[in-house]
Amino acid sequence: MSLPPHPLTAKMASVVERMARAGHPTLDQLSPAEAKASYEKGAGVLEVPKPELARIEDFSIPARDGYAIPARLYAPSTAVLPALMYFHGGGFTVGNIRTHDTLCRVLSHKSGCAVVSVDYRLAPAFKFPTASNDAWDAFAFLAHEGGRIGIDITRLAVGGDSAGGTLAAVCAILARDAGLPLALQMLIYPGMTAHQDTASHRRFEHGPLLTKAMIDFFFAQYVRTPADRDDWRFAPLLADDVDGVAPAWIGLAECDPVVDEGIAYADKLRAAGVQVDLEIYRGVIHEFIKMGRALPEALQAQNDAARALKEALTP
Repeated sequence: MSLPPHPLTAKMASVVERMARAGHPTLDQLSPAEAKASYEKGAGVLEVPKPELARIEDFSIPARDGYAIPARLYAPSTAVLPALMYFHGGGFTVGNIRTHDTLCRVLSHKSGCAVVSVDYRLAPAFKFPTASNDAWDAFAFLAHEGGRIGIDITRLAVGGDSAGGTLAAVCAILARDAGLPLALQMLIYPGMTAHQDTASHRRFEHGPLLTKAMIDFFFAQYVRTPADRDDWRFAPLLADDVDGVAPAWIGLAECDPVVDEGIAYADKLRAAGVQVDLEIYRGVIHEFIKMGRALPEALQAQNDAARALKEALTP
């Protein structure tokens, strides 16, 4: 039985068609180094213009092993502000502060909050759980030392897209365990499962954009052994207990392999009594939030995420 055509919006279908026409090799057809370069080269193509902000400052955060994690602070004013710590997507293998620069600027500009973007270490040079450790070390630093860079450490959120959403969910659980205040976890089409075996993974096995082959490529770089997949820091759906974690804003793409696991995590949080705002953007694909020049749904998702941030962090 053949599946019906993907219910893409006309504008989304046009973007997918243009991508296909461009004929670039998919990331899984490249070496990890080539994939990093290719992803960065294409990252800004469909982005909105970069908003100007009062503060954009690069600094570093010490990791537990002494590594200096690069970070970038975005702020719309020089006042002491609440902050979102943001982790970029890219399958733990590609992506960096630069590939998500526009999105972080937009979230800061629209919410009135500071955003701290984190360049956690990537596979294959750094395997699981380095990304999770870097993410938590960065958040713990912000929660304890953020005052030194003009952050109100009593009003913090954590967020990310795709693999960055996984890291944000992990940080929310660890923040609860450490007793650190966290007002919101912002999860944008996050990866949540140990094994990519949901109905949406099967339906969108061949994309558009994010395919089974690409997911397999990313995770082959990141995991050390199959057992890593059964660690909740790789797959937060496996966490024993999410009672008492921060409220969540979850933004998903309807035509995305990871949509089902995002819904499942929203259900897991709600079953534990956690407040969840779940938005599913119809007819769009993974990565859509960074396509604001082409897709009204991207602009809507950016506005919704910024509004959730503002409501959670500002009195």
